[in-house]
Parts: sequence; structure tokens; C-alpha cells
Amino acid sequence: MRPSSPWIAATLAACIAVAAVPAQAKGCLKGAVVGGVAGHVAGHHAVAGAVVGCAVGHHLAAKKERAAAASQATSAARP
Repeated sequence: MRPSSPWIAATLAACIAVAAVPAQAKGCLKGAVVGGVAGHVAGHHAVAGAVVGCAVGHHLAAKKERAAAASQATSAARP
């Protein structure tokens, strides 16, 4: 079955809209690679694994950054 022209146009428009948003990629790339490999091994779900891996990697990177900022603030407050 060949997709119709409106579906192709809608998909292309969605991809362009997502690509235009500036990305916060800290942790996302490494998480996407690990998630993609794990998803592929777990049943050929590489794309879903990459998406989830990106989200988890970004979350962990943000968590690590907050912990470092809190540690730096604590050490700066002590004389």
C-alpha cells in the first residue's frame, strides 16, 4: 500500500517543525545509542529504544548537572 500525498506532506511538515526547535542534547545522544541497541536486541524496536534512551539520558544528565550545581553552591557557601 502506497501512502497518499497528504500523509507524506503532513509527516514532512511535522519533521521540519521538530527539527526547527533548538535541542538540549546533553545525554541524549549516548542514551539514544544505548537505547537503540537495547531495543534492537529486545525485539527489533530500535527506534522506540532510541527515543526512550534519549529521554532517560537527558534526564540523567540534567540530574547530574543539578547535583553539581548544588555541590558547587554548598562548597562556595562554606568559608
